[in-house]
Amino acid sequence: MSHSQTAICKFSIASWSESLVVDIDREGTTVGDAYYPTRGATRATVNYSYAGDVQGTSTLVYLIAYKADAAPVFGLEHFEGSIGGREGMCVFQHIGSQDQGSVSLRMEVVPGMGTGGLVDLRGNADVSIAGHSDSGYELVLSYDID
Repeated sequence: MSHSQTAICKFSIASWSESLVVDIDREGTTVGDAYYPTRGATRATVNYSYAGDVQGTSTLVYLIAYKADAAPVFGLEHFEGSIGGREGMCVFQHIGSQDQGSVSLRMEVVPGMGTGGLVDLRGNADVSIAGHSDSGYELVLSYDID
């Protein structure tokens, strides 16, 4: 579905906490306090900050699979702030895949979960990230608001 408006912004990771859900082979890697299974799944709670046409903060809960090649990533993100100058809250659904060092996913607005000026928000964005960036990641949200 195409949308009539576009919001361009950058989002940055304010915090990331990941914990083990399942470790299939009981093999993995520990980095700092986090353990990443070779094959398995983790749950991550992530806080983002947004600047640009999308301004605000969010909390995202991911379920992340790990395996040798591209593995699925699913999440729900609760956003509070403004999009195109309209203030409110909304929820984004994330569905995609990740492998070592890169993530590709599609974000979609979950209908019926907005408030304030975002109550009738519809939209989506495709996100591709390769590696870490201290300056944030670009996001282009295509959207409509009735």
